[in-house]
Amino acid sequence: MADHFSKLLIENIPHLRRYARSLTRDQHQSDDLVQDCLDRALSRMHQWQSNTNLRAWLFTIMHNLHVSNLRGRRYSTTWDSLEQSETADQKQTGQEGMIQIRDLERALGKLSDDQREILMLVCVEGMRYEEVAQVLNIATGTVMSRLHRARETLRQILHGEEPAKLRRIK
Repeated sequence: MADHFSKLLIENIPHLRRYARSLTRDQHQSDDLVQDCLDRALSRMHQWQSNTNLRAWLFTIMHNLHVSNLRGRRYSTTWDSLEQSETADQKQTGQEGMIQIRDLERALGKLSDDQREILMLVCVEGMRYEEVAQVLNIATGTVMSRLHRARETLRQILHGEEPAKLRRIK
């Protein structure tokens, strides 16, 4: 079981790195977060049920660690370039493609943490709404509404419009 778990864990490291990068927006902090997540997963390997989704379990661990870290210290709000992250599908693009990537990075950096997190989990990691709800410990409907607002805000930012502000209801 330990060998199978280790193999699955290794397969999920690129997903963890990408998700950590979207949470922290800092290469060094994301590396630390991935390391902490892997350490926590290995120390609690006995808690994982083999018939469940390991990636969702790992993302839940990472999300909880990130929230704990936020409570303990303040993260930098700078957005490091996604070009620096290690992805399997990195390709060379022309100047126009690079400008589009830069604009997308800037737009993602302007999203709230909740919106960026939902976009990364659904659109980049390809997780189902139910999995995201489980990872973030929120209702599936909340995932859907946050994703809609995130996509709409991202569209507005990319088209040079001022994103609508949400009203708080007391």
